[in-house]
Amino acid sequence: MEGLGEPVAYSVLSDGVPVYDSDGARVGEVEHVLADEGPDIFHGLIVGTPEGHRFASRDQIGELRRGGAELSVPGAELREPSADPVAADADRPLGEQLQDGLRRAWDWVSQPR
Repeated sequence: MEGLGEPVAYSVLSDGVPVYDSDGARVGEVEHVLADEGPDIFHGLIVGTPEGHRFASRDQIGELRRGGAELSVPGAELREPSADPVAADADRPLGEQLQDGLRRAWDWVSQPR
């Protein structure tokens, strides 16, 4: 797609950039990049759409560019984040994510050694 700039790695893709489907129609914007940066694994994107959040797996993404993301599929093929375990966890409110993390840390620390 013209005008989106040069290709970029997932690690520098900005939240809020537009997301276009395989037909060139704008389907929404990047809400969150899902990746495990330690082992450098890109999982996909949480996309904010008028219908709510949708998940684009790495297999559904054609190109990431400085000015937007291009999907390799029609926008209607994007699923709700709840259809993918990693995306569902990332789509939960931050407070819930923090509580779960603190609970797991407490369980680990308080285990008998």
